[in-house]
Amino acid sequence: MKYCLILVLAAIAIPGLHAAEKLYQTGKIVDIRQKTKSRILYYQVDTPVTKDEPFYEVSVQIRDTIYVGQYVPHHSSDTLPEEWNVPRAEVRLRLEKHYMFLTRPAGTEVQFVVTKRIAAPPAQKIPETPSQKK
Repeated sequence: MKYCLILVLAAIAIPGLHAAEKLYQTGKIVDIRQKTKSRILYYQVDTPVTKDEPFYEVSVQIRDTIYVGQYVPHHSSDTLPEEWNVPRAEVRLRLEKHYMFLTRPAGTEVQFVVTKRIAAPPAQKIPETPSQKK
């Protein structure tokens, strides 16, 4: 009976050991654009009635790849954090197959749908001058 209990506890604990915590990476925001797309609400006598819906397109560079993602706010008045509008602002994020999750300064996450992956040259290192080599 003791061995059965130990076996059951081991069977429960082993899958938990393989669960990995999602890793966060540091990236730099390359570009933020607010765009709109028209959505057809209904047709009235063969004429489409549309509504413009705002969305954000954010480009984030991690090493030598730029990830472009789209975020559709729940309300048209929702905005992205002001800290992200600084040129080359650093942000913590985690990547999944089709999504990237950017961490806001408050600690919550914003989910973006990854639409593109673009190869980018890695950041250039500034060569040292002879006075700095001492």
